[in-house]
Amino acid sequence: MHLREPQTQTLQAIPDGVAGIEATLAHMMDYVREYKKDPQVRGLARELTLSLPQKHFSGEVEALFEFVRDEIRYLWDIADVETLQTPVVTLENQSGDCDDKATLLAALLESIGHKTRFVAAGFQPGQYEHVFLETKIGNNWIALDPTEPVPMGWTPPGMRARMVRHN
Repeated sequence: MHLREPQTQTLQAIPDGVAGIEATLAHMMDYVREYKKDPQVRGLARELTLSLPQKHFSGEVEALFEFVRDEIRYLWDIADVETLQTPVVTLENQSGDCDDKATLLAALLESIGHKTRFVAAGFQPGQYEHVFLETKIGNNWIALDPTEPVPMGWTPPGMRARMVRHN
């Protein structure tokens, strides 16, 4: 299997405020579109879900969520520098911050057919400081925050701002 050159992108030209959040989410969405087709990403998703009964969709989501939550260490970006890793780099480093973990989880889920969307969250109106993922199971969007030791469906308490972008 031929692997792509690892990439970590420093997002230095990102504007401040809401425009910066939108630009970061756009980069994340680009990575998901590209890496959901990556053989390493799809192979890992297949491996992590192989023992489940066919069409056990919530089990697939849970297996991938728990892998990213438990096996990929949360690690802050460089001080005062926003960076964004490809899903392959996050796997190779076994670490990343909230946007890296959410991007990896989205790519894993999308590689086996699950729809996803990113949620930028803020705890003061109009200010965003965290991102997590939601995936659709049946007719419901389920929150997945792989940066906290919490189950599927948990959302950060006290959210006062929410921006959603579909992959």
